[in-house]
Amino acid sequence: MRKAGVNYTPIVFEEVDPTFAAYQEGRCEGVTSDRSQLVSRRSILPNPDDHVILDVVMSKEPLAPAVKNNDSQWFDTVKWVIYGLIEAEELGVNSKNIDQFTNSTDPVVKRLLGQEGTLGQDMGLPNDFMVRVIKKVGNYGEIYDRNLGESSPFKLERGQNDTWQKGGLMYAPPFR
Repeated sequence: MRKAGVNYTPIVFEEVDPTFAAYQEGRCEGVTSDRSQLVSRRSILPNPDDHVILDVVMSKEPLAPAVKNNDSQWFDTVKWVIYGLIEAEELGVNSKNIDQFTNSTDPVVKRLLGQEGTLGQDMGLPNDFMVRVIKKVGNYGEIYDRNLGESSPFKLERGQNDTWQKGGLMYAPPFR
């Protein structure tokens, strides 16, 4: 706010529910949070369309899954599932067309589907773990669309959550 030259009096809460209660009660004029939380909270306010979510990123605070410390096997599993979901979207592999990719000769696709390499096995999983995940929940884009995007009540644009090929920040390291 200083950078923008805006005078304000912050009202700070340690938890999210009192923060949004203060906003709903009119005790403050605005709330900051990540966009996913803002759209979900707006949806339960009376007259949701009366509340505007600015198209401005005020801080860089990426969200990511958290896992219990000292459980490297679970950490690796979560990390590689997320990478695989992003990689699948980059490659055009989704829950509806994944079976069409089973005969691919592309080594990148073959590694993602567990037909080459031992990534799954090395983590104590079946090598085709990503096939199972994608068939059940889709690729990263399908999950985003269903929960936050066009197919959800929130209609939140992907923006930085899009793949790097589409101007976003999402990319996966080589799947091996």
